[in-house]
Order: sequence, then structure tokens, then C-alpha cells
Amino acid sequence: MTAETITAATSTPATTPPTTTAATAAVSPGLIDDPAAHRVLTGDRPTGPLHLGHYFGTLRNRVRLQDQGVELFVVVADYQVITDRDLADRLAEHTENLVLDYLAAGLDPERATIFAHSAVPALNQLLLPFLSLVSVAELSRNPTVKDEIAHSRQSAVSGLMFTYPVHQAADILFCKADLVPVGQDQLPHLEVARTVARRFNERYPHADGGAVFPHPQALLSDAPMLLGTDGGKMSKSRGNAIPLGATEDETARIIRGARTDADRRIGYDPVGRPEVAGLVLLAALCQDRAPEAVAEEIGDRGAAALKRTVTESVNEHLRPMRARRADLAADRGHLRQVLRDGAERANAVADATLTEVREVMGAI
Repeated sequence: MTAETITAATSTPATTPPTTTAATAAVSPGLIDDPAAHRVLTGDRPTGPLHLGHYFGTLRNRVRLQDQGVELFVVVADYQVITDRDLADRLAEHTENLVLDYLAAGLDPERATIFAHSAVPALNQLLLPFLSLVSVAELSRNPTVKDEIAHSRQSAVSGLMFTYPVHQAADILFCKADLVPVGQDQLPHLEVARTVARRFNERYPHADGGAVFPHPQALLSDAPMLLGTDGGKMSKSRGNAIPLGATEDETARIIRGARTDADRRIGYDPVGRPEVAGLVLLAALCQDRAPEAVAEEIGDRGAAALKRTVTESVNEHLRPMRARRADLAADRGHLRQVLRDGAERANAVADATLTEVREVMGAI
């Protein structure tokens, strides 16, 4: 889950390579025959503004799932901000702006439960029994944890960072989500959630032998990864992203500074010319066209024409969303009410799950 996105029945250990362990399903209109029978958990850390990478990678799919009739839980993972940071800087502001981007992109708080970690105590209390089900060795071998520790802003690894996948398991299992949209790099985290669910069900079954938790499946989006203006993965922490809330002039300035190459002929070659291909892909996504067709249209007019095309395409595509965003931003009280309403619904679900957990554990 990530704003880094946080966002399958096997008995394989959590440390087995994700490509062989995680049961997955593609996000597509034909995937779900009975949408209302499924529950999705997804979310982001409120560490800064969402950008085009988030939008094309996750936000659009969340709206599609919502519109298909899937029950959607979206967590603003405010507690997880401090996994790799000493301070939760401007947390309230970032949280409200995250909700603002959600609503502007099309999430409907009447159909999606949008809530913050810190507002749902029972969710976080599940972390304690879940930690007893995963070994230190398993956590230390988790490749995603290793990578996050390597890129951490902290001088030492905190206990929260180390147990981050188990906290994500609590996010997923508190509402008994059976579908979790993730990228390939998040599959090891989902495998931890699946391992926790399996081990809990084996150790603490209902009296009739029934399971408490489902084994969540990974929803792997077919959305391509967008490169940032420096040719690397688009990320707000790297300063190479185009925020959804940027103005048209700000968008033009960011794109003008994007890295390209000396070849005047514009083509779509993600391997040989990744910077140019990233810009072509961005324009193509905004125009809903094939990137090869966009590149052919620009032809030999060079990088300046490419950047103009990208700027016009992005601004045209985001214009309705930015208009909605401006209207919503005028009423910050509404954003806070969305979080309060979402927390009320999430607390009811989390309290029921925790009660069930305590009953099967004999902890009443």
C-alpha cells in the first residue's frame, strides 16, 4: 500500500518468492462475476501529494472497482508514516489532501469507506496476536522490508519498520478483505498477510472448524509504471513527479525540465530510450491511445514538440479532476467529515473482528 501506496490461498511461507506464491487476478471488467460478494482493502501513506504515477497506477483502478460494485475500504495509513521517518511532518494537512485527491479522482465516500489508521483502535490491536504468528527470521528475510530498510531515512531500524508487513496484515484482515490491489514489489507483504491468516485459522478455528479470516488474493494491475521527469520511477520523495493538484503552469514547468536525449526523431523504445518513452507513454495514457501512435505523430519534431504534447495532454486530462479538486478544497470541513464517517464504519467492522478474534482465542 502507498502517499506511497500500501495496497490468494496458499500455505507457503512468507519468504518464498512472490512470483510463485501469490495467487493473483488481473483487474478487468470480466474479473468479478459477483462484485458485491468481494471486499477490497487499499490505501496510501499520507506523506505528500498524490501524483500521476498514483493516478494511473492505482487510483483509476480503485474507482473502477467501486463502480463495479465491489465493497471498497481505503486506509489513510497515518500511523505508518513513522515507519521510516523520525517525525510525521504536516500529517493532518497531508491526510486531508489525500482525501481531497481521492474524491477528485472519483472515489465516492457513500460507496467507499475512507478512514485513518489512528481512528480505528481495534484494527491496530490486532497487531499483537498477529505478531505471535510470524517469526523474526521470516520478517528479516522479507525482500520488501529489506529494500525499505535500505532506503529508510532513519539511522536505525525501528520496530515499527521491522513489523510493517504485520501491520499491513492487520489492515487487510480487520475487514476480511479478499482482494488487495498491489504492485509486484508489494507481493511479499501480501504473502505475510496470507501466512498470518492461515496460521491464525489453524491455531484458533471456530468451534465448528470454520475459519476466521479469508486468504486475500492479489489484484495485480496491468497499468505500466510511469517514469519521473529524471527517468527514474516517479516518486514524490525524488522530486520527479507531477502532482495531481499542480496548476497547468506548474505542470508545464515540470515537464519542460524533463530529461530526454539528443535524438530528434521521437520513438517509443522503453529499453533503449527510457526517458523519451516515459514521456510518450504519459501522453498516450492521457489521450487513451497507443504510445507508438503518439510517437509517430510527433515524428522528427524533437523533444520540444514532445514536451508540448505531454503538457497539453496532461492538462487536458486532469482539467475536470482539478476543477472538482478546487471545489472540494473550499470546504475542508467536508474532508474531515468524510474521515469521521469512514472511521465510524471502519470501527464497527474492526470491533466485530476483534471480538471474534478474542472469542476464538478464549481471551474474553
